[in-house]
Amino acid sequence: MANQPNVIFGALGSGRSGRGMSDALSGWLLSAPLMLVLAFFLILPIIMIVIVSFWGATEFSIYPAFQFDNYEFLLTSPVTYQVFFATIKYAVISWACTLAIGFTIAYFLAFHVRTQTWQIVLFLLCTIPFWTSNIIRMISWIPFLGRNGLANSALISMGIVDQPVEWLLYSDFSVILAFVHLYTLFMVVPIFNTMMRIDKSLIEAAYDNGATGFQTLTNVIIPLTKPGIMIGSIFVVTLVMGDFITVRFMSGSQKANVGRLISNDIALLQYPSACATAVVLLVTVLLVIAVLLRFVDIRKEL
Repeated sequence: MANQPNVIFGALGSGRSGRGMSDALSGWLLSAPLMLVLAFFLILPIIMIVIVSFWGATEFSIYPAFQFDNYEFLLTSPVTYQVFFATIKYAVISWACTLAIGFTIAYFLAFHVRTQTWQIVLFLLCTIPFWTSNIIRMISWIPFLGRNGLANSALISMGIVDQPVEWLLYSDFSVILAFVHLYTLFMVVPIFNTMMRIDKSLIEAAYDNGATGFQTLTNVIIPLTKPGIMIGSIFVVTLVMGDFITVRFMSGSQKANVGRLISNDIALLQYPSACATAVVLLVTVLLVIAVLLRFVDIRKEL
């Protein structure tokens, strides 16, 4: 009889252990389809790109090998560093602009629009440009920014300039403007989602303690919005650094980034060289993401 409680507790422990193993097995089975999809469409292509990056190539064919010629040529060419610098420049400036615009829009929707209905309506209004393709939205800037476009016509008619401004189109300005137009929503959504989770009583408490609007923004709202800012930053930086069509169209083929470099290699059938460039770009993007993740734990937001 003295051992009976131990037997009962042992049985209960065994039952809990069995249920735990069953739950773990169920979790693995439920996630298996997603893991297979990721393995087939993400991990396997990356592995193939890494393998092909070590192959050799002639003018008309590629052949399996294990050599570092592609990386040696890539890392010793001054053009590579110029192109990567241009890509990082586009990413940093576009990130700063989208952050400023996205944070402002999200702040207005979250704290100055009182009813949920109007929040939804205004948020959907922000998404209207995204109902069309990126290329259509990008090309729509060309008649506006061109030498005889609406912007130059307005500047001349108002007497601000005497001659058309040449740098509005086919320049770094037009490329960054297109990036900001294309990717600002990717900054608005996570920041707005994070702001809507902020307890309004914290803001009221800050005002009750005598904090100004700016102090409340810098000491309460921005720290609590960091996860959304980091998620939006990862989206924008990744998309800008991997883009190639925007730079091609909006610069008039006068500028280049890493995506354009990869595209040119593919057009010349230099697949190993393109893969090597893609691997270096992937490593660079992962390092940037790792640096961003050092500032905040975004798992709280996921």
